Amino acid sequence: MHMLIVDLETTGVDPAKHSIISIGAIDFLHPERTFYEECRPWNGALLDSNALAVNGFTPEQLNDENRKTLYEAITSFIKWVEESEVQTLGGHNFGFDWAFLKQTSDIYNLSWKPHRRIVDLHSVCYTHHLKRGIVPPLKDKRTDLSFNNVLKYVGLPEEPMPHNALTGAKSAAEAFSRILYGKSFLDEFKQYPVPEYLKI
Repeated sequence: MHMLIVDLETTGVDPAKHSIISIGAIDFLHPERTFYEECRPWNGALLDSNALAVNGFTPEQLNDENRKTLYEAITSFIKWVEESEVQTLGGHNFGFDWAFLKQTSDIYNLSWKPHRRIVDLHSVCYTHHLKRGIVPPLKDKRTDLSFNNVLKYVGLPEEPMPHNALTGAKSAAEAFSRILYGKSFLDEFKQYPVPEYLKI
């Protein structure tokens, strides 16, 4: 499968108020190619305590002058993307990550913008449920295929806390492989059997 699987950690959920603080990615075609950088938020970005509880960063860490700036991190990421054979981006609930990448590109007036044609793990997993004749899980009348529920569906443990962007990207890549190809993708996940209903 030709795509770059990306995960972000942020200071909150609103790209207009909050900032990217780490970027993780893996090249599905060449899994030895990974990307990971941490950075300071953009000046004035709000820090949501709930978000920081999830990703484990403290305000002191994020304000450390020795940490890369968001501009340095995003331009480094863009260089990594542009060096890739294929530049289609994907991930779980990727509209969230896409919005932060787009907002960050706009903040720094960069010519690069994330393309709108993306591959979303939630949608792929939802479709697999339907293909099997199974109603996807619901919560409050909406799909409940959270990242952890997708990982459970493909036979993987929950994402460890605190969240790490590269770990998230690798877990998403493994989930994509299990749903689409019925097999494990990365050596670090081979200890977890692929469920029979995923095997092609």
